[in-house]
Amino acid sequence: MSKDPKIQKLQIALDNREVQPPKRNEKAEKIRAMFVSGIISIIMLLTIFITLPLTVLSWSGLFVYSSIVSLVIFLFILLFRYFSTLVMAYLYITKYTVEEKEGYYPFVSILVPVFNESMVVADSVNSLLEIDYPNFEIIVINDGSTDDTALVAESMVGYKKGISSMVKISLINKPNGGKAKALNAGIQYSEADFVVCMDGDSQLSSNSLKVGMRHFIDPYVGAVAGNVKVWNRRKLFTDLQALEYLEGLNLARSAQGFLRMVNIIPGPMGFFRKSCLRDAGFYSSDTYAEDADITLKILAKGWKINYEPNAISYTEAPTTLFQLLKQRYRWTRGILQAIRKHRKFIFNPTLNFNNTLILWSMFYEALLWPAMNIFANLFFIVVALFYGMSSLIFFWWLGIMILDMMAAIYCIAAEREEFRLVLYAIVYRLVFILVIDITKAMATVEEFLGIKMTWGKLERSGMGSASGGTAAKK
Repeated sequence: MSKDPKIQKLQIALDNREVQPPKRNEKAEKIRAMFVSGIISIIMLLTIFITLPLTVLSWSGLFVYSSIVSLVIFLFILLFRYFSTLVMAYLYITKYTVEEKEGYYPFVSILVPVFNESMVVADSVNSLLEIDYPNFEIIVINDGSTDDTALVAESMVGYKKGISSMVKISLINKPNGGKAKALNAGIQYSEADFVVCMDGDSQLSSNSLKVGMRHFIDPYVGAVAGNVKVWNRRKLFTDLQALEYLEGLNLARSAQGFLRMVNIIPGPMGFFRKSCLRDAGFYSSDTYAEDADITLKILAKGWKINYEPNAISYTEAPTTLFQLLKQRYRWTRGILQAIRKHRKFIFNPTLNFNNTLILWSMFYEALLWPAMNIFANLFFIVVALFYGMSSLIFFWWLGIMILDMMAAIYCIAAEREEFRLVLYAIVYRLVFILVIDITKAMATVEEFLGIKMTWGKLERSGMGSASGGTAAKK
């Protein structure tokens, strides 16, 4: 326990003050919504009028025709999804690399919520002392841990020497209430105007605060999403997840960063303007994806969300198939809960057109895309088995593999990552993502049936220093 006489134990009262959000141009949003809706309606009507005369009106013919149309639509969406994401990500990274931003160094509170993280909390907090930033503090929030987390965290309380200055480490002990309530306690305890929210098992890169905070020079930016990487590699499942984080998550965030509409600020690292969090009503504990929920609430208030590729958070990924599927099951149900919570924006684009686009894209990624991917693979397998067209399924999978390798090469080149991960693209889409999509489909069914679920907890092995991992450093 710290003996520093400057450190005191205090009881605090939490508040929930509100501020005014940025002004929105609602008239322009309504005009844009009507224009886009009209274009989509015209395209759908033309498709019906052109293709209906070609339809064979028998059950077998209708099934074959609908299957072919579905697969053509699937291929079109697949290609559009790949290349639009790559183009926007390229434009964002290119603009980001040539655009110089001034340094911005306001006081920042780093919030570290922990629950039964005695194995990793010391390493996480010590790694934060290596951050190169002149003005920050660390607030550990112990969310009613039942192991030695409180004792380990209390031993670190006090003023510790950082790279640029002395860093104050505080500890909040509270009854167990979940990550959302733990973060809210830290946000309201903090006296800084900006907070960084992270996971208790994560470690941040040394330049993360400098590169992340400079986005807030723009007063309309309410939050910044960090870049999450897997540190515990050199295993099949963790290497596949390392590629997934690069290609499936960070590539998408780069494209969303181009539009300044990141749809999920990752739990392992998110930068927030505190007035933006107050405006959004803080974190909520009524979903299993509090990070997706708070992001949607921030966007609904008119704030912009940027992506910072050089602000890196190293996180421990599941090492077994069961742990991985359990994690993705929770993610899927949490995202669906967040979408359902904000469903008014889906059906009424005049409320906030940007949120409507984001929610439909999230709905597509969480619900429609997994179903389409499963159906397409099953369809080609059936065709190959019953119609002797095995070459068709080979060329289908070959095309998908080439697309994945293209995306993997771009992502690895853009982030200076390990080139060996490109080889995993051979099985990435056809095996790994297919298994994940099946899990998503099962989670979707259970979410709509209202089957009860629990948080669960990933078993930690202890990270040590992230520098000991194989992740590329910046």
